[in-house]
Amino acid sequence: MCKCVSRGRTKKRINSRIKDSGAKYCVTVFKSNTAIYCSIIDIVNNKVLTSISSRTLYKDSKNCNKEKAKNTGIKVGEKLKELKLDNIVFNRNGYLYHGKIESLVDGIRSVGVKI
Repeated sequence: MCKCVSRGRTKKRINSRIKDSGAKYCVTVFKSNTAIYCSIIDIVNNKVLTSISSRTLYKDSKNCNKEKAKNTGIKVGEKLKELKLDNIVFNRNGYLYHGKIESLVDGIRSVGVKI
């Protein structure tokens, strides 16, 4: 089975659980070969509040490693604190909770946000 098909199934399952959780805000992640992108989304109104990526933090860099993902997570956590959102849901968007995704969440948690 192709990875893209199984990731699509996982993504669908995760999104249905997030909608049923009753949470108002979520952090959604997208990972490319060169960067990691995070969006803070208002689930109730279907609006993106803000987005942060490793490309905006490291303009001269053409790759993203765990350290850069963690620093991006710290910036996301600071933005969540600025918006006064303490308890949110994390949408890993079908990716495995491993490597860069795990580092990103560790960065968000290190600021003091509950995920």
